[in-house]
Amino acid sequence: MPHAPLRTLRLAAVDIDGVLLNDTFSPVIHRLAVQQGVEYTPELERAVFSRPRLAAAQAFVQATGSSVSPQDIIDAYFAERDRYLRTHPVRVLDGALALLQRLRALGLQIVCYGGLDKSHFDRHLGTWASYFTGPRYICTNDFRPGIPEITRDVFGLPFDQVLFIDDVATVAEQAKELDVAFIGHPGSYAHGFQRELMQAVGVRHLVDSLSAIDEELLACVDREAAEGTSWRRGSDGDASDTTRKSEVLS
Repeated sequence: MPHAPLRTLRLAAVDIDGVLLNDTFSPVIHRLAVQQGVEYTPELERAVFSRPRLAAAQAFVQATGSSVSPQDIIDAYFAERDRYLRTHPVRVLDGALALLQRLRALGLQIVCYGGLDKSHFDRHLGTWASYFTGPRYICTNDFRPGIPEITRDVFGLPFDQVLFIDDVATVAEQAKELDVAFIGHPGSYAHGFQRELMQAVGVRHLVDSLSAIDEELLACVDREAAEGTSWRRGSDGDASDTTRKSEVLS
């Protein structure tokens, strides 16, 4: 039976790497840290994930105590990424297309975003471009995490009408500050800390698979957005009873 369109949410902003595509960022940053002889920690991830490229490189230099320039780190990152992709190619995650179809069926516009330029989107998701709205893909490198810019500057929407789906806690932090609906899809990389960081932020909806972002969960998130309870419990004491396939944290 088809689900009715959502009442409040109008746009789903979906991260590209780590949500629609596999995460190729975490393993490369971990490799660079190991090469520099630096302990890979939650603090390092928080300092470099979903930050503008230069800011992330500066944070990496500071964390490692290296004498190289931030631009050297950026160059080293992309060189290491190229090596990594030879044996771990970019791939579309299971359930990605079904998720896009589900979001559209519920009446949502969809935009994709991420830190790489649009050629990355065109190459790996271009065949699905019709599912996306407006610019279809927004490179957020200059203004990461990017929630105000995507929501207000590009789409002209209030914060209660947008849902962000991301694998990085830095985006969740900004979503919490702005009271924006958020679903976390932290990666399973063995050395990663994004699940723990999201839990520390207070993310209420964490999913291990894209299929878990089902109609029931999306209806719940829509209701929370309408009630202003995306980041807190509602007056009934439990605003998240319907999230049967997600881990709910309060």
